[in-house]
Amino acid sequence: MDYKTLLENAKRNIETCKVCPECNGKACRGQIPGVGGKGTGSGFIRNYDELRKIKINMDTLYSIDEVDTSIELFGKNFKYPVFAAPIGAVKLNYGKLYNDYEYQMAIIQGCKNSGVVGFTGDGVKDETYEDPLKVIAENDGWGVPTIKPWKKEEILRKIKLAEESGALAVAMDIDAAGLALLGMQGKPVSPKPVEEMQEIISSTDLPFILKGIMTVNGAKKALEAGAYGIVVSNHGGRVLDETPSTVEVLPEIVEEVKGKMKIFIDGGIRSGLDIFKVIALGADAVLIGRPYAVAVYGGGTEGVELYTHKLGKELYETMLMSGAKTLKDINEDKVKILK
Repeated sequence: MDYKTLLENAKRNIETCKVCPECNGKACRGQIPGVGGKGTGSGFIRNYDELRKIKINMDTLYSIDEVDTSIELFGKNFKYPVFAAPIGAVKLNYGKLYNDYEYQMAIIQGCKNSGVVGFTGDGVKDETYEDPLKVIAENDGWGVPTIKPWKKEEILRKIKLAEESGALAVAMDIDAAGLALLGMQGKPVSPKPVEEMQEIISSTDLPFILKGIMTVNGAKKALEAGAYGIVVSNHGGRVLDETPSTVEVLPEIVEEVKGKMKIFIDGGIRSGLDIFKVIALGADAVLIGRPYAVAVYGGGTEGVELYTHKLGKELYETMLMSGAKTLKDINEDKVKILK
């Protein structure tokens, strides 16, 4: 299978996503349930557009032995600084071809086979969270379950289930507090105060990641709560219209908490070049959502492997052409931001 065939398959198999030549949020704006951004879709669209304004400085006058794209996180070594973002309730948002167990099996196994890790999702129905946990357990704990900001007792219960699965870490997409659809289905979510997050995070020895941080103040509060890391994320533009892009707020967050916690970022990242750009601005690693769903619907486990290695190859080539031997060599000098 090649990537063109993967996209053709996905276009036939996904009921909501148009599998556009550029996954930029313009054709699917306001499509919720589905894959679009909320309201005008500007949160999703801006994530993509602002990354296009960052250009890469080429430099091939240097000596080199080998380019190393690997990264260490959670006490493990990964081939690329790339993780599949959590997506749950796939039948609702993408179509009937896969249930959550089948979808996450493709994500977890495909990521594992290509040297990275997938995050799994959560939802109103228990199986949306628990079936992917079975996949993680069946793959020697190779995954990061992600919990919605439910009531505290529900969160603590789900953390224990994550521990029993042997998961590498656990996450909460705190920005899901804006998913009104969950409340309409009888299971509301809500923002969480720092004190409650401290209690939640201290209940486990697993590295805890807070996804959905978009301000310096939010990053500082996540650090105060004891998070191992944060994901700079506006939930793909699906919870609040008219937000800044994630790459716009990344540098100021990096300035405040870099070295104190791990910094992941998602939103509009589509290629190894985009990965290079956000690492240059201070991120440690990236999460990618919609394109991984396309990879699953276009090729299952093989599609996930294909897309992951495509990203890795693009990152490798960008590092080679810019004088970066390791991820630590990727810094602000390697990029130029157009005004």
